[in-house]
Amino acid sequence: MRSSIVVVGSSNTDMIIQLDRIPRPGETILGGEFSTAAGGKGANQAVGAARAGGHVTFVARVGRDMFGDQAVAGFQRDGIGVDHVFRDKAAPSGVALIFVAKDGENSIAVAGGANAKLAPADVKKASKSIRSATVLVTQLETPLETVEAAAAIAAKAGVCVILNPAPARPLPDSLLKLVSILTPNETEAELLTGIKVTDEPAAAKAADKLRSRGAQTVILTLGPRGAFIADKTGKQLVPGFKVKAVDTTAAGDIFNGALAVALAEGKPLPCAVRFANAAAALSVTKLGAQPSAPIRKEIEKFLKTNP
Repeated sequence: MRSSIVVVGSSNTDMIIQLDRIPRPGETILGGEFSTAAGGKGANQAVGAARAGGHVTFVARVGRDMFGDQAVAGFQRDGIGVDHVFRDKAAPSGVALIFVAKDGENSIAVAGGANAKLAPADVKKASKSIRSATVLVTQLETPLETVEAAAAIAAKAGVCVILNPAPARPLPDSLLKLVSILTPNETEAELLTGIKVTDEPAAAKAADKLRSRGAQTVILTLGPRGAFIADKTGKQLVPGFKVKAVDTTAAGDIFNGALAVALAEGKPLPCAVRFANAAAALSVTKLGAQPSAPIRKEIEKFLKTNP
């Protein structure tokens, strides 16, 4: 069966504490409510895409432990192809520790575990799925050489490559030249360009710099303000949606997963971004990473009621 979307990336188990505010360095805050949820940027994007209506294959590495078992079972429940979710004999599954404040903001620390062992050889085993896809999605919680190997296979086959450059780190032009769509947020754009994104002119300047380094299209995600598109046809802001934020964890991942679905379905880029904005807005109204990913019917209903 042809897979319209392949996601190459990380899988974590999130351990979440809800607090009045994020602790300062050296500070202990009592009274937080604890929960666990499936997470990891790659896994979040795969689940976000699957629930948004995509046919998804996930390429990842998890440990041979309880967290790995739970992750794979979760992917299967969402209808995600797991033939290329490899089980590492030595490394544990990835874990993220997350503080969530009352206003929805978060602070995250990640122990990558098996994610750090996802290798170019693993990607090559999935090359048939990547070449036959419509869209490849990847991020930066796995080794950079693995990300570049996946992007190279996809680009050579004419597959649209979405790179979400998170967590932020410097990127070589050799990778950016393989990227169809780069989706940084303000912080990531600033790290990559040195330009502080405070308004639309600054967003345009940062996007131009990233395009000059090789990325064909840049979509700067601006939280509730929406997303700023820059491509060969011009620039535009696609406004976001006003919602009451409970937890912003994984909003960017849900955006990328939904964007991949809309593009795989042939939607024009501004329409695809609006669809992704809606999915991200819905996700921040719920706690947790993958548990917050909306299903297709929720996104379509939200779009109808928020014209």
